[in-house]
Amino acid sequence: MAKGTNTRESSGEAARPQVFRLDEAGITFAEAEPMPDELALPVTVPAPPARSRLGLGTLFWAGLGGLVSLGTGLAVSKLVEDLFARADWLGYVGLSFAALFGAATLAIICREGLALARLSSLDAMRTRAMAALAADDRPEAEAVTRDLLSLTATMPALARPRAELSSHLGAIIDGADLVRLTERTLMAPLDARASQMVSDAAKQVSVVTAVSPRAAVDLLFVFYTALTLMRRLSRLYGGRPGALGMIRLVRHVVSHLAVTGGMAAGDSLIQQVVGHGLAARLSARLGEGVVNGLLTARLGLAAIAVTRPLPFAALPAPRIADVASGLVRSAQDAETQAEPQAGIRRVGKAPGE
Repeated sequence: MAKGTNTRESSGEAARPQVFRLDEAGITFAEAEPMPDELALPVTVPAPPARSRLGLGTLFWAGLGGLVSLGTGLAVSKLVEDLFARADWLGYVGLSFAALFGAATLAIICREGLALARLSSLDAMRTRAMAALAADDRPEAEAVTRDLLSLTATMPALARPRAELSSHLGAIIDGADLVRLTERTLMAPLDARASQMVSDAAKQVSVVTAVSPRAAVDLLFVFYTALTLMRRLSRLYGGRPGALGMIRLVRHVVSHLAVTGGMAAGDSLIQQVVGHGLAARLSARLGEGVVNGLLTARLGLAAIAVTRPLPFAALPAPRIADVASGLVRSAQDAETQAEPQAGIRRVGKAPGE
C-alpha cells in the first residue's frame, strides 16, 4: 500500500486522519522505511545430525556378553544331552529347568531394558524442558507437561496438583511460564520429600560412623546408604531403576559431582562449622561422622539433580546447608550416648581377664 502525505502536513499543521485518492493532486509519496534489524526474522541454521559412534567400551561389553551367552547356551545344551543319554526323565527335567532359566533371563532382560528406557525418558524430558524454557516454545512445553502428568499418574499424593495443572493446559500461557507452573505444581511436593530423605540419610550416616569402631564398617555403611538413597530418589521421581539402571545412575551422579565441583569443600555449611570453631572441639570419630554425613548429603543432592525430570527454574535447588544442618548435633548426641556404655564395659571387665 502506498504511503502519502498532503501539502497541509508539510505546512506544519497537525496531522489528522484523512481520506484521499491516490491520483489526487498535491499528494506526495514517501519511500518505504527499511525494517530494523531487531524486527527481522531470525535465520535458523539447522544443526548437523549427531554422529552415533560405538565406543570401545560398548564393543568390549557386547563381545563379552555374546561370548558368555554362547558359552552358557552350549553348556546347557551339552548338559541336557548328557541327561537324555542317562535317562529320558532326567533329560526332560533338565529341559524344563533350562526353559525356566531362559524365561527368567528373558524377563530380567526386558525389565532392565524398560528401566533403562525409563531413565532415558527422564533425561530426555529434562532436556526438552530446558529447550522449551530457552525458546519459550508453547507446544513443546505442553508436550512436556502432558508427559509429566502421565509419569506421575501412579502417584496418589499428586492427585490434586495434577487436577489443578490439567485445568491450566487450555489457558493462554507462554511456554516458559507453563514449564515453571508445572515445576511449582508437581515438583514442589516431591522436592520436599527428596530433601527430607537426603537429610535423614546424612544424619543416619553421621550417627553410625561416629559410634562405629571399624573403618571398614563405616565405608560399607556409607556405600550401602548412598546406593539405597539413589534408588529411593529415583523411585520418588518415577525412575524405578534396575541393576543396570543403578550402574547408569551412579555414573550420572559421579559425573554430576565432577562437573559441579565434587564435595564443594567451600560450601556454606563447612564454612559455618569451621568459622564457629567447632572443628577444634570435635573428636576424631565425631569429625569422621560429620564428614561422612556431608558426603552422603552431597551425593543425595547430585542424585536429585540427575533423577529430577525438570530442571530447577521456578524453584530453588536444595543446598547442602538445607539437608545437613543438624549433622553435628546428631553426631554429638550419638557419641554422648555411646561414651557411658563404653565406660560400663571398661569398668565391668578388668584388664587381663
